[in-house]
Amino acid sequence: MKMTTDIPAGVASPNTVQTRLGTLNFFDGFPDQETVNKVYDNLDFQRAVQAYLLALAPVNVAGLREGLLTVGPANVTIPTFEENLNARSIFLTPNATTPYTWIWIDLHKGPLVVEVPPMTLGMIDDFWFKYVTDIGIVGPDKGKGGKYLLLPPGYEGDAPEGYMVVRVPTFESILVWRNMPVQGDIKPAIERLHKNTRIYPLSQVANPPANTFVNVSDRDFSTVAPADYRFWELLNYVVQNEPVESLDPITLGFFASIGIEKGKLFAPDERMKKILTEAAAVGDATARTLTYQSRIPEAFYYPNSTWRQWLGGYKFQSQPGVAHLDAAAFFYFYATGVTPAMEAKMVGQGSQYAVGLLDSQGNPLDGGKTYRLRVLPNAPVKDFWSAIVYDNQTRSMLQTDQDFPQVSSLDQGLVVNQDGSVDVYFGPKTPSGMEPNWIQTIPGKGWNMLFRLYGPFEPWFDKTWKLSEIELVQ
Repeated sequence: MKMTTDIPAGVASPNTVQTRLGTLNFFDGFPDQETVNKVYDNLDFQRAVQAYLLALAPVNVAGLREGLLTVGPANVTIPTFEENLNARSIFLTPNATTPYTWIWIDLHKGPLVVEVPPMTLGMIDDFWFKYVTDIGIVGPDKGKGGKYLLLPPGYEGDAPEGYMVVRVPTFESILVWRNMPVQGDIKPAIERLHKNTRIYPLSQVANPPANTFVNVSDRDFSTVAPADYRFWELLNYVVQNEPVESLDPITLGFFASIGIEKGKLFAPDERMKKILTEAAAVGDATARTLTYQSRIPEAFYYPNSTWRQWLGGYKFQSQPGVAHLDAAAFFYFYATGVTPAMEAKMVGQGSQYAVGLLDSQGNPLDGGKTYRLRVLPNAPVKDFWSAIVYDNQTRSMLQTDQDFPQVSSLDQGLVVNQDGSVDVYFGPKTPSGMEPNWIQTIPGKGWNMLFRLYGPFEPWFDKTWKLSEIELVQ
């Protein structure tokens, strides 16, 4: 033809393309109907899996919401583990050394006053599981307690004086803190809680309604979200009830592409429901793979080590402005509570974490076998260290005959080796003479653990003190 131009290589589509989707057919670049169906099914599935991973954060919080609201209504109810949290309650990787208070906040009816007791350590995270503010020792009250005023999205009124004002981007959020023991005694912390904690609407400040304190210690309930089709229903609840402005457009776009969009009915047809059900299964498999078998070298504390660390800080970024998708998926699948303290180096303060998911040979931890972790002498801690075992399925404390699947340097009767090291044993049977140092596991069931350092010293940060690997005992 008169106006013919040579087309550069790679621009035109062949009539037949072999892909993982099978054979794709085109007539001069135009897809046939079978190809259109394959491509749209694949696109919907891809977007659904990515939406699942992006939604781990809000659905994690939605699981907390469901569990806490079985205890009592939002704002009114103050659920607290007045004794240390044990294995009966299903929570994502909690500790067993300080009593938690978990409060579900709902600002749909307007500003809320929260009176916080002294000597707490906690935070507010919004419904997308994004950090809002610290509470307590590292928060605005600096551990003295006081009155916080929580303002809902879009609030335009004046904030009265005398409050620590917090603008929460979402209407619903989680307020959680640890009640700090006094010289190991929990009772003063719980007394402070009951004496000083109040939650009430700002509009009722002159005559605040009563709160209900509920001791949830040893309570049989779950705050862990499901990973099946109901995952999408929980996500839809969050999307429908929170402002569009509270999350970024791309993440909301992924949710919208699978039929979850604010102001619109979530009613997938049978084709889409089948895709979403499979995507939830693949999404859960992906989250478990990212958590238990990371392929990122910097995810590990030391070269040739199996000990995992958090990546990406509390914003989960590989560098400023760049999301670290794998780090976020790992954290939101495995843990709760987002705060800048996650990345802060606080020598002699706070806590540090090492995640043990594999033995020294890189094999999964088997509840039918016996393992040993040797905590080397002079552990770099001001306060104490602890080792707690969790269930690979629920990421909650492993449920055995032990109330607390934990060994801690505070434990009475702990067997200490002559050189000052401590051997912690994991297995189905108690090693002879090592009962205080033993955490029970279950044959046929996998497990993982967190090693915590409370008040970590410099040798932990500069790695001159190194955590030994978890060794299989032959």
